Order: sequence, then structure tokens, then C-alpha cells
Amino acid sequence: MGEIVAAMATCHAPQLFTYPPDEDPAQLDATIGAMRGLGTILDGARPDVLIFLGSDHLETFSIGCVPTFAILAGSRAVAEFAGRRYDLAIHREMAEDFLNRLVPAGFDFAYSEDAVLGHTFAVPFEFVLGGRDIPVLPFHTNVYMPPLPSPQRCAALGAELAKIIASRSERVAILASGGMSHYPGTWKYPQPEFGFDRWLIGELERGNAAALLNMTVEQLDEVGNTELLSWAILLGAIGNQAGELLQYTPTWHHGHAVMRFLPARRGAAAAGATNANEHPPHEFTNKGFEFYKHPPASAYKLNKLLFEVRHDASLRKRLLNDLDGVAAEWGLSAQEKEGARAIASVGNAVRISDNAEALVKAGAHPLQALMSLHAVHGEFRKLQLEAGKVGGQL
Repeated sequence: MGEIVAAMATCHAPQLFTYPPDEDPAQLDATIGAMRGLGTILDGARPDVLIFLGSDHLETFSIGCVPTFAILAGSRAVAEFAGRRYDLAIHREMAEDFLNRLVPAGFDFAYSEDAVLGHTFAVPFEFVLGGRDIPVLPFHTNVYMPPLPSPQRCAALGAELAKIIASRSERVAILASGGMSHYPGTWKYPQPEFGFDRWLIGELERGNAAALLNMTVEQLDEVGNTELLSWAILLGAIGNQAGELLQYTPTWHHGHAVMRFLPARRGAAAAGATNANEHPPHEFTNKGFEFYKHPPASAYKLNKLLFEVRHDASLRKRLLNDLDGVAAEWGLSAQEKEGARAIASVGNAVRISDNAEALVKAGAHPLQALMSLHAVHGEFRKLQLEAGKVGGQL
């Protein structure tokens, strides 16, 4: 009989790779240390496979096709970000079994054999798996491009995963990859809801999964926590299992959280649990999606450009050297062209997120905007230095 021998949750901030100048290196070091601690848990649990519950930051699917749920059912899991590349073995037979059983169970899964994964996967591949020879089984959940699956729907998926695991023979570890409060690309980026994070952590430490599962996706958007849909799948698989907080770091823009649920250490969660009265529940306004709406159809060309510029080195160079030509070729409006200028000048930025505002005003999806800026920041800086254009007009 199959068994879930480890269940864990982690953040995956891209800054953990890039260490940009607006971050506190000590905070990033602390998060990486906690993630490496999850790797130690894997050593003790000895899983045959790691089910990786990830999400896409419009790096893999973008607006060309955005599945609600998808599984990577090929032979290799390739993830790329910030000049790093990972190529891991997939437990293909198990992936195909999940796919063949989840669809008849009512979960209309998309699948791919060769999708290239982004930093949601790459960062934990580095700091949690850390070169361990454990086959993976990557899952994708849409957490940023409404309509989104509800926490209850995600939990139901998790329960079905547990049912399938129990019918097999493998020792299975589950890792949910999703950050706590942050609003990348939006005006609220420097103002995360850390109080909500600490309240929810306390509830999860007490084994109260309903604290997350009874929320709406609009409420998760309000507190910058739609990435916790991956955690909801994990909680659906393991039930009301008390969690243990290994690390919570409130950076200037993001709550980094790392937790373990299984195997439980006797008394550990209760001993470190947050006081129930210390952080009261968040008072929601329930005004619907404010931060991550579906982008307007009129901005399709701009959002498509943002996706392509992250994957096409020649296009990045053309944006630097011939912005007018690129804007004309893509049929960008004057406002969209100014947004594209924000990409082309990001090499000069001290705080990368400052360049997102012009893109968002032009109709870009906020996360699409920020991830594009992060992905090209280092390369544009290098190109600008080579071209002698640092500080000049592009």
C-alpha cells in the first residue's frame, strides 16, 4: 500500500537565485537554510517519488494557453531560470497513472511531455532537492490568471491524489511550492499582509486546514496569497495534520514561509505554535479580484511580447537597440511602447519592480510584467555595458 511519508510547503522567490540589490542577503540566506532543511527531511523519509505541486508565473503557459490544472507527464522535468537549468527524471509511469485516473474522477487535466518549467520549480529543485536522486512528478495549478480553482476544489484534488497514492506501492513525498503574502507587479508590492500570514500559520500549526480551505479565491487575491492554492492541494491530501513552521521571513515585499507537516515531530508544532490571540483574522472587504485580473483583450500584443522577450535572446537585444522597430513590428500603441521602454531600461533599475508600473498601466498582467523584468534584468545590464549605453537613452 502506498504511503505519504513526507509533506512540506515552501516559498520559491526568484530573488533566492538573483540576490538583487534591493534585498537583504541575510533574509535570503535564512530562507535558503530552511529550504535545505526540507531536503534533510527527504533524506530521512526515503521517498520513491516527489510529487511537486507547483504553479506557473506566466513563464510556461502565459496567455497562449492557461490550464487550470496540468501535469508534466513526460520523461524529464526541465526547469530554467536566471541562467540555471535543471533536468530531472520524472516518474513517468506514475504520472501517466495519475493522468488516466484523475480525468475519469472529474478533474479535467491538461498535460505536457516537454513544457519548460519556471522558477516555481527551479528554486526548490536547487535548495530542497539539491541534487538528490529522487524522481519527480510536477503538477501545475493556475494561481494568477482568473478564473482560478477554489481552495475547496484544490483540496478535493489533493484528496483524490491521496486515494491514488494509497492504491499504489510507492513511498511518496509531497512538496507544495507557493509563497505567502506578496503582490508582484502591483502598487501593493511593498505592502504585504504579514498579519494575515502569521494568523494563517498559527491556524495551520494547530491543524486547522479549514482556515485556508474555506476562503474564496477573491479573498486570497486580497491578501496576496493565491499561491496558497498549491498548499490547499497538499492539505487536501493529508487532512488536518498540524504543521510546524521552520521559517517565516517578512522581506520588504514578500512573506517567505517554509513548513513541514509530515513526518510530524512530536510536540514540535504545539511548542512553536503562534498564540491564537496574537494575530486576529483578516477583515476582508470582499470586493472581488483587485490585483490579478484577466488582462484586457486590447493588451494581447503587449502581454505576448512580454512572454516572448523572456525566451528570445535576439528580441531582447532588439528591444535594447531598436525599440521603435520592435514597437512598430508588434503594432504597439504609444502607451504600450512606453511600457516596452521600461523593459529595455531595466538594466539601470535599482529596484526592478519600479519598472512594472508603466507596463501595468498599458494593460500588462502585473505578474507577467514583473517576471519579464526579472528574467531580463541581468542580461540587459550586461548588454548595456557592452554597448556603452548605461545611463543613456535607448
